[in-house]
Amino acid sequence: MTDMSEGPAYPSYAELLERAGDLAGTSWGLFPEPGRGTPSFIRPDTVLRARDSIRTGTVFGLDYPADAFDPGMSLKRGAPRHTIYSSHPAHRDDYLDGYYLQGSSQIDGLRHRRADDVGFYNGTPDHVITEGTPELGVQEWAEHPIAGRGILVDLAGYRESVGEPINHADGEPLGLELIQEAMAAQSLTPRPGDILMLHTGWCEWFLDLAPGEKQRIRDSRKATGVAQSREFLAWAWNSRFAVVAADNFAFECLPALAHSPFRNSAPNDHGMMHQDLLAKLGMPLGELWKLGPLARHMRSSGIWDAFISIKPLNITGGTGSPANATAVL
Repeated sequence: MTDMSEGPAYPSYAELLERAGDLAGTSWGLFPEPGRGTPSFIRPDTVLRARDSIRTGTVFGLDYPADAFDPGMSLKRGAPRHTIYSSHPAHRDDYLDGYYLQGSSQIDGLRHRRADDVGFYNGTPDHVITEGTPELGVQEWAEHPIAGRGILVDLAGYRESVGEPINHADGEPLGLELIQEAMAAQSLTPRPGDILMLHTGWCEWFLDLAPGEKQRIRDSRKATGVAQSREFLAWAWNSRFAVVAADNFAFECLPALAHSPFRNSAPNDHGMMHQDLLAKLGMPLGELWKLGPLARHMRSSGIWDAFISIKPLNITGGTGSPANATAVL
């Protein structure tokens, strides 16, 4: 159940599906700032209310090092090369080569995915999605960072508690029913504007593997994540989440379920939900977040919410960015 006591009224997901033509299943045109997407669910009063999640002043960084996933699951993204140089004995400077902005802990921007059937978010024309243009770029969230209450759903801890650890080796799909069961066990009630964080334990499991095993898992194209379903989209939208994030490779499971309802609408993504989340709903995705230490701290305290800030790099037209996410408890 979601506490809907704050914020303006928006259509339900079922009502979104009834919108005419290309607007069906989208939030296009519903938000006052067209390039911001669902972070618009966070209002000034939402941020002020989120102050109540700061109780002890404890701070956690939620990003892994830029070169942590080397090798990682991506077939194209490599680790950046860091060079330090000096112009004289008292000077040091540095730069990165080959820096993939989504190579480690990241937030997917709204131009990261184009919907195969209707195009980029808000009907943004294809030809403007190029280097240096601002439309749908991550600079929107850099200039006006995303900040508010975050809730952590400890899927890994819940499954351990019932004696059924998540099977990362097989890339287990994690259904909405499991997420809701874990939330009930944690007595978590989402509020509009919340930043949802799903702790699966996948990142720590993967980073613990030997290099050869990492390569084998990458080659298998299997990774734990949220199971593709219309029900998940409906729940995420109706809950008014500003961002949905997880400590895994693609937020969703890989490969997409054989019976994914998005097989026909998202053929280039082989049935993934990315197109519906990003290009249709305008809902940013956090991936590869460092949630293990935060989850263990929250487990010990029994408190599952925190003040979260997300400040991407200010790159005009960026399709994604390191999340630069911070939790303050």
